[in-house]
Amino acid sequence: MSKREIDDCIRKSVEQYLKDLRGAEPDDLHEMFLGAAEKPLLEVVLRHADGNQSKAADWLGINRNTLRRKLLDHKLLK
Repeated sequence: MSKREIDDCIRKSVEQYLKDLRGAEPDDLHEMFLGAAEKPLLEVVLRHADGNQSKAADWLGINRNTLRRKLLDHKLLK
C-alpha cells in the first residue's frame, strides 16, 4: 500500500466521521485520530518485528524508550 493509498483511507475516515456528527462540532479531533491510529500501528509493527522492541523502534523511526512508553500508555505491555 502506498502513502497515497494510506492518505486516501485516512481522508475517507475523517470525512465519514464528520458526516456522522450530522452538524455537531467535533472536539479534540487531532488527538482522537492520532490516538486511534497509534495503537494499531504499534500492535502491527511489533507483531511483524516478532516482539523485538529495538527492531520495531527502528522501523518506526523512534527511540526504543519512546516505543516502550507508548506501549505502556496503550496498555500493550504489562
